Amino acid sequence: MICFFFFIIYLGPMVLMMIVLCVQIKCFQEIITIGYSVYHSYDLPWFRTLSWYFLLCVNYFFYGETVTDYFFTLVQREEPLRILSKYHRFISFALYLTGFCMFVLSLVKKHYRLQFYMFGWTHVTLLIVVTQSHLIIHNLFEGMIWFIVPISCVICNDIMAYMFGFFFGRTPLIKVACSKSPKDCCKTWEGFIGGFFSTIVFGIMLSYVMAGYRYFVCPVEFNNDSNSFQVDCEPSDLFQLQDYALPSVLESVTGWTTVRLYPFQIHSIALSSFASIVGPFGGFFASGFKRAFKIKDFANTIPGHGGIMDRFDCQYLMATFVNVYIASFIRGPNPTKVIQQLLALRPDQQLYIFNSLKAHLTEKGLLPALEEVAAA
Repeated sequence: MICFFFFIIYLGPMVLMMIVLCVQIKCFQEIITIGYSVYHSYDLPWFRTLSWYFLLCVNYFFYGETVTDYFFTLVQREEPLRILSKYHRFISFALYLTGFCMFVLSLVKKHYRLQFYMFGWTHVTLLIVVTQSHLIIHNLFEGMIWFIVPISCVICNDIMAYMFGFFFGRTPLIKVACSKSPKDCCKTWEGFIGGFFSTIVFGIMLSYVMAGYRYFVCPVEFNNDSNSFQVDCEPSDLFQLQDYALPSVLESVTGWTTVRLYPFQIHSIALSSFASIVGPFGGFFASGFKRAFKIKDFANTIPGHGGIMDRFDCQYLMATFVNVYIASFIRGPNPTKVIQQLLALRPDQQLYIFNSLKAHLTEKGLLPALEEVAAA
């Protein structure tokens, strides 16, 4: 399993994106199937077809937004993509509206309540599975380190919490996690705390190893010259070693005055903490869901481990946090994207922006200084 994980990482971000899509589709199928079996809705007209149609519509919307946002140069270069990008949201809305009308036309008098139950079930599933899987893809395009470290921290916490709970567990953590199942009996305070500290150490170490490689830290970009997607850049300050002064307490213990770290390692503490403290609640939520519908696993896809959703219940919550964390604390204005958008404007609009920017720089006293440097 570990060798397979390393192999798909070696294949690159585009292959990882396709794997995320496959996992998303399988998780959607598992949850929708539970709804069908619980509500005995196999005889509902069109509903199985409509569920998959809505999945197609939502994926079309999200993937279109992602391609336009991250690969603007490619979109503007190809005429069909440029047209699809320009009218993307209208097309997406028209597709969804078609499914909505089909649902209304499929209503049967004796099944009204059941059909609306399943309509809501489908949309909640789309919100939980599809939306968050696309956040995983966004994280991946920011650099594979934002994809691999959070996933690995969740896996590490799951393993170490089990180990600490198995050997030292005495105090149940949460009632919904306690059952007759041996799998859930080790969700204890001892496992929770042991998993937390183990994951913090693991996250710092993994971040140190990965931050030194451009392949992991560079965002995915489209290269016009090679006509291909590439992962190559000059690493940002986030991935440059820096000296940090140690607190006096640690200095007295270690004898060191400073420590040399990547800034990303500090951020990894936040990621590891979330994976250890809040991430498990995704698993608790999934456990409560299964108890509510009196099922042991979401499916039998993986022998002995249940369905794909059983393995990814914590990952989706983690992906949302990482995406919000990047937007709040990491991502800043991107000059490359601004220039790409400017080049897509009409010549008169470009000239207006040029004159406005020139006047602004002159007013701030920056343009004359630049001109002097150029003259020198």
